[in-house]
Amino acid sequence: MKVPLTLLPGLLCDWALWEPQAAALADIAEISVADLTRDESLSLMAARVLAEAPDRFALAGLSMGGYLAQEIMRQAPERVMRLALLDTSARADTPERLAARRGLIELARKGEFKGITPRLLPQWLHADHLADAVLTRTIMEMTQRVGRDAYLRQMRAIMGRPDGRDDLRRIRVPTLVLCGREDQSTPLALHEEIASLIPGAMLTIIERCGHLSTLERPQPVNVALRAWLGG
Repeated sequence: MKVPLTLLPGLLCDWALWEPQAAALADIAEISVADLTRDESLSLMAARVLAEAPDRFALAGLSMGGYLAQEIMRQAPERVMRLALLDTSARADTPERLAARRGLIELARKGEFKGITPRLLPQWLHADHLADAVLTRTIMEMTQRVGRDAYLRQMRAIMGRPDGRDDLRRIRVPTLVLCGREDQSTPLALHEEIASLIPGAMLTIIERCGHLSTLERPQPVNVALRAWLGG
């Protein structure tokens, strides 16, 4: 019997972020990728995901999707069978990060939305992958599909998130914490912290990989997720 698996994309991301996993895990998981473009708070996003998900399901989120996965664990922990947190953080934004986000919001409001992704690519990808034309095109097309208005809603949701470190101690389901070793957006130390706070969590580090691990190094990510789902 296949495991119901809900996948949560990151900021400016959609189903394409998880396409390699949807293909590789289809034999063991009934997969759905949430649409996180419609709400401007994590609380509202979580309520929508829970309304559309099965009674019990496995849950994996990357970056903003990881923030949302933690919110879902706060709202309805009894419904989640397994949890995977990829390239994310349990901390609220620092004042410096909030200021940087406000700058990006201002750019988008001024009509410079298309200019945001080229600025973000060096933060999102390992240096080895910046010249991968197929990968960068996939990301650029994904961000354009999400679009400016959804981006602004997602940024407001991210900026309003709480510090969730104390909540991690209450998680009681098998949990995978996964991170690209060279993730600049949410560095490895943040994942070591998450894994240390969730009882029994397994930490997996993906080598030669930045923030978008599911697209950059799909094969080792798929191996880790398959072990987590079947563990």
